Amino acid sequence: MVPADARVGFVVSRSVGSAVDRNRVKRRLRHLVRERLERLGPGASLVIRALPPAADRDSKSLGLELDAALEQVGGR
Repeated sequence: MVPADARVGFVVSRSVGSAVDRNRVKRRLRHLVRERLERLGPGASLVIRALPPAADRDSKSLGLELDAALEQVGGR
């Protein structure tokens, strides 16, 4: 079940790469976050900032890093 009013935003700067690279990173992150939304509390707001190495990561390693980050901020 998706928490009520949970919001997630993405910051992917030009340092990540070209527009194609930035959009690819955002698409991957959106997909990964969608699978983990239930871990966020009701009304939660989360901002994910992609660093330049994210452009070279595959979805599996991005997912592992996202899981580690969610654990640090208290996402069950």
